[in-house]
Amino acid sequence: MSTLKDMYNNEIKKNLMEKFNYKSIMQVPKLEKIVINIGVGDASHDSKLLEAAAKDLEVIAGQKPIVTKAKKSIAGFKLREGQPIGVKVTLRGENMYNFMEKLIKVSLPRVRDFRGISTRSFDGFGNYTLGIKEQLIFPEIDFDNIVKLRGMDIVFVTTAKTNEEALELLSAFGMPFRK
Repeated sequence: MSTLKDMYNNEIKKNLMEKFNYKSIMQVPKLEKIVINIGVGDASHDSKLLEAAAKDLEVIAGQKPIVTKAKKSIAGFKLREGQPIGVKVTLRGENMYNFMEKLIKVSLPRVRDFRGISTRSFDGFGNYTLGIKEQLIFPEIDFDNIVKLRGMDIVFVTTAKTNEEALELLSAFGMPFRK
């Protein structure tokens, strides 16, 4: 059983209810899912890069990723519709809490010169996007087996209505936001 999930059910819900004066427990925002996405622009020339990114993402998330394809053709990027351009994985439930705990307690502190994450990456609807420059911050990744250093986007999708509620929720989980 995940400790973050217990923490949410036992403490965070109560605190958020008091802070935002919710009438019902169902109004309290919760973490719905975490989507991790790796864009592999070079995959159009070399399918090995896509496989390597998929393998890295599977090791990081503990779940098999799906291949994302281009929605439309863009000549300037030498991109055709339906061409594979990345991999993504959607985490829910237990996997989501386990990944978040690993991210907060192990991976983010490994970032060089880490001073906290920006509070400006909310989308206005209570979702937060975190960009990571390289997959090496995850302890499962073996440096010797890396084909290419890749960044990734991690999107925290919450049921919060405003950025303020989402910030409060993610801070309660222990996300290291910049002061």
